[in-house]
Amino acid sequence: MTANKPGDPTTLNRLYGRAKGKALRAGQQGLIDTLLPRIAVPDEGPVTAERLFGSARPLHFEIGFGGGEHMAGRADMLPDHGFIGCEPFINGVAQALMHVDGESPTHGGAGTPLGNVRIHHGDALDVLARVPDGALSFVYLLHPDPWPKARHAKRRMMNDGPVRMIAAKLRPGGEFRFGTDHPVYLRHALMVMQRHTAEFDWLCEGPQDFLKRPGGWPETRYEAKARKLGHEVWYFRYRRT
Repeated sequence: MTANKPGDPTTLNRLYGRAKGKALRAGQQGLIDTLLPRIAVPDEGPVTAERLFGSARPLHFEIGFGGGEHMAGRADMLPDHGFIGCEPFINGVAQALMHVDGESPTHGGAGTPLGNVRIHHGDALDVLARVPDGALSFVYLLHPDPWPKARHAKRRMMNDGPVRMIAAKLRPGGEFRFGTDHPVYLRHALMVMQRHTAEFDWLCEGPQDFLKRPGGWPETRYEAKARKLGHEVWYFRYRRT
């Protein structure tokens, strides 16, 4: 993922992390070749609901959607909303396209295609910068790369620059959701968000609010893997003031 220079919400640095893993299966490559071009976020120009979906509607933005489980689950729950997902890892994009196409094993290969999803294969901040201020209803950052070493902290998505950009793009009352199972990233994220109390209210009244996954928050494969390994998972909801 991309990290900004500390305090700078507009300067975008290089993309960190893997871009490709094992070879794609024929069906996955077929979706990359045929479905992705049809639902890809345009490379240039403003990113609006009207441009992407043909009408005004609430917009959701997921930064690094992994295999697309959460994005597809939310899109299925809210068919009248629009979902923008960004992921640099091509294998994750291929898996997400299976959900969008209704061919995911999760649906028994017989699900309903999702017409309210648009995907960008690449840097989320490049797309987020083109969203008009105040246009988003939700932003999701779930189980991002932790970059646990201190010298790599600037590579984390949860930093002042990206958080300021997220705040700018959310409408008042919009929601920023963050999840992690990594204790180093957790401490770093809380420290960062503490510097942004003028922009966000933490929706938390007690420990259960961040220890238990809220309703309407589909589980990702990374969360399932973390639980299988015995990791604790933390969930955070912040409302744009």
